[in-house]
Amino acid sequence: MNYQLADKIAIISGGTSGIGLSVAKKMLADGAEVFIIGRSEKRGLEALAALGKVASRVTYVQADVSTLAGCRLVAQSVKQKAEKADILVNSAGMYQEQRLEALTEEDYIQTMDTNLKSTIFLCQAILPLLSQGGTIINMASDAALEGNYGCPVYCASKGAIVAFTRAIALDLAPQIRVNCICPGDVLTPMVKKQLDKGGYTLAEMSQPYPLGRIGQPEEIAHVVCSIASPLNGFMTGSIICVDGGLTAK
Repeated sequence: MNYQLADKIAIISGGTSGIGLSVAKKMLADGAEVFIIGRSEKRGLEALAALGKVASRVTYVQADVSTLAGCRLVAQSVKQKAEKADILVNSAGMYQEQRLEALTEEDYIQTMDTNLKSTIFLCQAILPLLSQGGTIINMASDAALEGNYGCPVYCASKGAIVAFTRAIALDLAPQIRVNCICPGDVLTPMVKKQLDKGGYTLAEMSQPYPLGRIGQPEEIAHVVCSIASPLNGFMTGSIICVDGGLTAK
């Protein structure tokens, strides 16, 4: 695919695994320069190794974007190497199943900080670096648009990302485009961990999907790159479902 991202500078939180790493691979293949952000140095080094011969156009930044200090560290690290940025992908996130009856304040803080706070404050930190015509792509979930069993705070955190996307799309137009993707289940390390912990099978997880399966990281990454492309320059404030038909029912 030619997304016309050559020489663009992209910042990807959660870029060391799963959807974020797949986005990095596709953007690098299209000629972009990429900053991948993650908390774990081990996973960061593994990601650089996985990117192989294009790793010369990759910078790993070890930072916890669930904190304001971590978001500012990312901005400082990018500024040291590049005068500007063109693309911000907020892919860092977590999934936690916890019914309301058992919910603790610690559960709430962890989920909201990892999913929502990171998105808001990384946007704030990177905004001064985004060039005219830059783009922000936030990652929500099908759970942002409809209820789901046993994870009310997760649903709330992702629903807030949808509302935040729409709000800043208005505030930042026409200089910056802001859009949001709502994936269904995707076969990432996080979902594999969910399967192991939840005691159900991939077939059982796939059963509600009209397409009969869950997604692959590369399929979500393709949509991210398409939205980031200048060819989609008239798209802002959009909420895009990539969920195998799950929310169409």
